[in-house]
Amino acid sequence: MTPSSTASVDLLYLTFNCGKNMLDVPVFSAHLKTAFRQNATDLPQVVVLSLQEVAPLAHSFIGGYFLKPYLSRFEQAVNVAAQHVLDDISSPDSNVVTVTPTTRPSKPYTLVRANNVGYTAIMLFSRDPSRIKNIQEAEVGFGAAEIGNKGAVGLRMLYEGDDSSSELTFVATHLAAMEWNLPRRNANWAAIMRGMAFENPEVVVNSYKTSVTPSPASTPPSEDQPERVRLLADEHDEQHSRLQQQLHNISVYRPTSNLFVAGDLNYRISTTSPPPSAVFPSTDPESENYYPDFFRLDQLTRERNAGRTLHGLSEHEVHFPPTYKYDVLPARPGTQEPELDVPWKFATHRYPGWTDRVLFLDVPSWLKKGNNQDPKLNVRAYDCLPVLRMSDHRPVFLRVDVPLITPNEMAPPSGLDPDTSKDPRVRLPVEIDPEAWERRAAARRKEVMAGWSMYLWSTKQGACILATMFAFGVGVYWLYQLF
Repeated sequence: MTPSSTASVDLLYLTFNCGKNMLDVPVFSAHLKTAFRQNATDLPQVVVLSLQEVAPLAHSFIGGYFLKPYLSRFEQAVNVAAQHVLDDISSPDSNVVTVTPTTRPSKPYTLVRANNVGYTAIMLFSRDPSRIKNIQEAEVGFGAAEIGNKGAVGLRMLYEGDDSSSELTFVATHLAAMEWNLPRRNANWAAIMRGMAFENPEVVVNSYKTSVTPSPASTPPSEDQPERVRLLADEHDEQHSRLQQQLHNISVYRPTSNLFVAGDLNYRISTTSPPPSAVFPSTDPESENYYPDFFRLDQLTRERNAGRTLHGLSEHEVHFPPTYKYDVLPARPGTQEPELDVPWKFATHRYPGWTDRVLFLDVPSWLKKGNNQDPKLNVRAYDCLPVLRMSDHRPVFLRVDVPLITPNEMAPPSGLDPDTSKDPRVRLPVEIDPEAWERRAAARRKEVMAGWSMYLWSTKQGACILATMFAFGVGVYWLYQLF
C-alpha cells in the first residue's frame, strides 16, 4: 500500500549520560539552542530525551519525589532553549545569544510523559500535546537480578498530524560498560527484544488460550487418522502464527510503528584498555590521527552489520568526534559563568569511542517503489554537543523529519514470507518472554528496597532520618521506663 501523504513530524531525539549529577540549566540550554537551530529554522514538533545515569542510584531506584528534581531541570532547559529560539525568530537581531533569561520563560514544550528504569530515563516533549495519543510504556532491566542499574525504558505513541498519523516508538537504554564486555552488550540488546513489551505478554498468551477451540474440521472420524493428524498440524501452525503476531505487535519491533533507539550503547573501538603508548584520536584535521580514521574500528557498526545487535536498525553517517571518555580540566583563568567552553582531554585509561548513538528503523522496503516519491526519513542533523563539566560523555542528537505513514500503510503485505525477510517488522529476531512483566515487577520491588537502603545509609538526609528514628525510639523507651 502506498502512503497517502508526504506529511512528516519534525523530531529531535537526544541522548546524554548525565554522570549522576544535577543538570546545569543555563549551559545545557545554550548548547541545546544550537542543536535546535542546526539545519533548521523552527523548533522540532517533538523532543525526546534519553538520559543515562540521570541521578544517584538511590534516587533513581526510589524514583518519584526523589528523582523529580533531576528530571525537572531537563524540562526547564528544554523550554529555556526553545524560548530563546522563538525570541531569535521574532527578533531582527537573531545573532544575539542570551544565555540566562531575565524573566521566567513561557513553556513552548509540554512534558507529555517521563519514565525511568533505574539510572535510565526517557522524557517526551511536544509543542502540541493534543497530537500525542495512545501512549504506552515498556521497561526492562538487565543488571544483577534484572534490576535497572542497566536497562531500557520505552514509550510508544500515535502522533496525529493534520492529514495523517503515525506510530512512533522510542527506546532509551544503557548497555553494559567496559571494552571487553562486547558479548554482554549484545546480550543486553537481546534482553530488550525479548523482555520489552508494551502490553503484558502473559495477558496475550492467556487470551489466546481461551480463544483456541477445536474446529469441526479438526475432528474427522477416528478411522481417518492420517487426515486428522494433518489437519491438526495445520491448525496448530495457524494458531501459533496468530499468537506470534499478537506478541510481535507488543514488541519493540511492532510492524506498524517507527522505531528510534538512543542511549549510551557503550560500544567501543577496542576490546582491551589502552596501553601507556596507545595512539588516541585527535580532533585536529591536520593530524595523522584525525578521529574519522578510528571510526572504522567501531564495534557497533561491525556488530550491527553482522546481525548480532540492533537488528534492522540504521544510523546516519557519523561525522562527530568520539563522545567518551573525557577528563574535564580546571576552568581557564577569567572564565565567566555560564561556562560554555569547557577545557578537556581524553582520559588515558579508556580508548575514546562513539558510545552515545541514535539509531532508527528506516521506512520498510515494501513502501519503496524506487522513485523520488518514496517516503523517507529526512535527517537534518546528527551531531554531538560540546563537553559539559558534569559528565565524561558528550550529548548526541538526531534531528529528523519522520514521514507520517499510518499504521495500516506500514503493515507488511500479507504475501510477504517471514522466513525469507530480514526485516524485524516481519519476523522477530527473538521471541517475546511471556513472563516479562512479572519479572520486571519483581525486579522493581527489589529496586525500591535497595534504593531505600542506599538512601538511608549513604546520604546525609538518610543519616538524619536514621538519627531521628533512633532518637524517637530512645524517647519512647525512656517514657516506657519512666511510667
